[in-house]
Amino acid sequence: MSGAPERPRPGPRPGRRAAPAGAGPPAARGGAVIAAVYAPAAALACFSLGHTLWEGLAEPGVALAFGLLIAVGELAGRGPAPAAGGRTRGEREGAPLGAAGALAYALLGAVGGLPTTHGVAQTVAVALAAGLVGLVPQVARGRGPALDHLARRMLTTGFAATCFQPLHHTGTPGGWTAAGPLHPLFLTGLMALTALCDAVLAAALARARTGWPYGPLLRDELRALPGIGSAICATGVVISLATAVAGLWALPVCCLPLLLTQFAFRRFAAVRTTYRQTIASLARSTEIAGYTPHGHARRVAALSRAVGRELGLNEPDLDVLEYAALMHDIGQLSLLDPVPAGATAPLPPDRQRRIALLGGAVVRQTGVPAEVAVIVERQADPYRDQPVTARIVRTVNAYDDLAGESAGPGGSLRALERLRLATARDHEPRVVEALARVLACGGRAV
Repeated sequence: MSGAPERPRPGPRPGRRAAPAGAGPPAARGGAVIAAVYAPAAALACFSLGHTLWEGLAEPGVALAFGLLIAVGELAGRGPAPAAGGRTRGEREGAPLGAAGALAYALLGAVGGLPTTHGVAQTVAVALAAGLVGLVPQVARGRGPALDHLARRMLTTGFAATCFQPLHHTGTPGGWTAAGPLHPLFLTGLMALTALCDAVLAAALARARTGWPYGPLLRDELRALPGIGSAICATGVVISLATAVAGLWALPVCCLPLLLTQFAFRRFAAVRTTYRQTIASLARSTEIAGYTPHGHARRVAALSRAVGRELGLNEPDLDVLEYAALMHDIGQLSLLDPVPAGATAPLPPDRQRRIALLGGAVVRQTGVPAEVAVIVERQADPYRDQPVTARIVRTVNAYDDLAGESAGPGGSLRALERLRLATARDHEPRVVEALARVLACGGRAV
């Protein structure tokens, strides 16, 4: 390696993103993943509907009761419009009661002590018909059908029914799983395996739709399983066991706890949304007072979240990162003289650090998590001493300041080039390159 300084590499051209050798364009790879999920789901749905129409419904009353349960669960679970990736932020399953009803029907072996004869095909057909009913209000509101959700429902319901129904009706591999004392444990283990399969499918579809890294998406899905996922699995097992003994009257009794939990979760999600809007309104105070340009905090927050996702941060860390990015300039309210154009990147390090400490002191009075204040306070430190979230805020804030100075064509490339030249002390190269990749994709951020 020669001692001559390396010539800075030009930034990526807008609209292009580097792909690994041998890989196709991101859109093509995403389309292949979606097709790999949709094709078996569509084949299973067509076969199940055709087989059920040809053979006729077994136990029509039972099928109607579970179909109504699934449809009601779908209708009750569809609330606010989902964010990118197909779900409301923080919501892993939009219709938990519908999912529990479909899984309970897949695990149903008897009703009121009398054995059932419906098989895998009828289970999938009933879940499909009820799921289509649940899509009607979404289409009427112009939100479009949630085909990813429906494809996952078909595959997971079919998987659970295929694993349970043949074993139950044949009595293999033994009576201890078919109807013995270990039957509930067998059902619980099967539900856990089904939930894992659903998490893998959900992460794969989210990756295909958004281009976000698969690892963090899968971790978020698996991290959600002990919460709403365990409630869905437990309710499905309880419904199937209670219906086998008490009959169809067990359906409303067993579904009530999950329905109440669903409404409580929706209220919690609404509170979180209000909390975020309050932080965003507080962050706008610097714009209203004339200390920062209009939209600066929102741009930094959106890009910071996208860069954090590109670097593999999980959902809770992304929320903290977004809050800190929204409030990163709030320390300027304590200054007597505003910074020109609100740009803190060109300021001397000691003045940047003073503004950051003032901002952290203000943030600590707002009641947000302490991690947010730490990020705001440390955004002016040398990047090697910062947590990765503070590095992201520092780099993205500098980019927005520099891009504002470099108006006209190529301004973003010139801003990136200046960031690359400052990677010796001020900016971590890994964060700068992640920002370049996000910008190459159009700055998509959620």
